[in-house]
Amino acid sequence: MSNNSGDRRSRLYRKPHCVAAAVRRIHGVVADNLDNSSAVAIKRVQELAGEFGKNSFRQVDLRDRSALEKFFSEIKFDAVIHFAGLKAVVMASHGCKNLVFSSSATVYGWPKEVPCTEETPLAAVNPYGRTKLFIEEICRGVHRSDPEWKIILLRYFNPVGAHPSGHIGEDPRGIPNNLMPFVQQVAVGRRPALTVFGNDYSTKDGTGVRDYIHVVDLADGHIAALRKLSDPNSTAVIGCEVYNLGTGKGTSVLEMVTAFEKASGKKIPIVAGRRPGDAESCMLQKGGAGIELEGKYGIEEMCRDQWNWASKNPYGYGSPESN
Repeated sequence: MSNNSGDRRSRLYRKPHCVAAAVRRIHGVVADNLDNSSAVAIKRVQELAGEFGKNSFRQVDLRDRSALEKFFSEIKFDAVIHFAGLKAVVMASHGCKNLVFSSSATVYGWPKEVPCTEETPLAAVNPYGRTKLFIEEICRGVHRSDPEWKIILLRYFNPVGAHPSGHIGEDPRGIPNNLMPFVQQVAVGRRPALTVFGNDYSTKDGTGVRDYIHVVDLADGHIAALRKLSDPNSTAVIGCEVYNLGTGKGTSVLEMVTAFEKASGKKIPIVAGRRPGDAESCMLQKGGAGIELEGKYGIEEMCRDQWNWASKNPYGYGSPESN
């Protein structure tokens, strides 16, 4: 991602929303090999960005060193937002040492105390969380080896919702691993029932509690991080900093399902299940060291926008034949 003015799921869902915000607001450019992405999503992002969407995409594989060198040679980059599962090593040779990395609250594992702060002990318990933890450590190593690097690690909690236009949204491949894409597929008739993983936790209704954040607020968090990296008036010394992105409010699975039923007018059948690696409760401590971000949307708006996307695009960016 360039600023010319100065999980697989992560790439398919969070990235288009952040790209749409960055392309329109700071004239960003996105590079992707489209391995796990959709060309339809790219086209829709460009449409949402209007005149700023022209020439905002390059099909580049980060593993292709020569293509990446050419890309960095053609455009002067001030900063990069890194969403992919691959680590680029070309930035420094082109004088770009500002990085925003998409991490995850899964690095906290099963936190012994909630809410979580950026100082909560790290104890990832599943492969996804451990991967994020390893890349965070790589970023710290990069900064230690060269203090000119300024890096912000954004630990997402649970992004849900969709762009208010219904033009871009969540489209996971295969069986969804997360609550809301599963709910929306039940609502449009693609799946018969929602499997709730755990109904006997020591929470208010027995189901897991999470900190959900609207994906548009998440996108705003990335813009805030970029601005923090490039703010010439900032007195803070940025090295390799960590910020949680969430709302500070805990919502149970059943509460979220009820809110979606209200937004969609659809009844969501539920069956109980269990899976390893799930925390009982995970939410952030509001007012910690976080990015200056005031979320605009609550769970009602999250469910409203998710249903708007799902009802307009019941098979995501594809068709019944492609699913």
